[in-house]
Amino acid sequence: MNTKSFIISGFVGGIVNFLLGWVFYGMLFKDSFPQPSESDSSAMAFIAVGAFSVAFFIAFVFGHWAQISTLKTGAIGGALIGLFMGIIANAFARGMDASITFERMLIDFAVTIVMYCIVGAVIGLLMGKMKN
Repeated sequence: MNTKSFIISGFVGGIVNFLLGWVFYGMLFKDSFPQPSESDSSAMAFIAVGAFSVAFFIAFVFGHWAQISTLKTGAIGGALIGLFMGIIANAFARGMDASITFERMLIDFAVTIVMYCIVGAVIGLLMGKMKN
């Protein structure tokens, strides 16, 4: 795996992931999901850590195991990762908090797949552009 492409694609993917989270969860579906309280100054830092962690995970999988290096294969790989991450996150969330509605789970599930599809496409494209 090329370390440079891993770092750059993971970083750019993290930025894209963070911004997509803001668009989907902070704007489009704002009423469906709890918003960070203004008194919790660390909320955005934790969200950023999560966004960048997932992007670097996807970049690692694409570069180290899957050799994904195109927009199309990145989108497919990202969507598949989003599918499983959406199932995992929503199953655990619902198991721990019975107040989470089925509608909210479906919205989050769909948003996760779409976001990871886009993040995967960006990472795959960048991986391909930086091939040796």
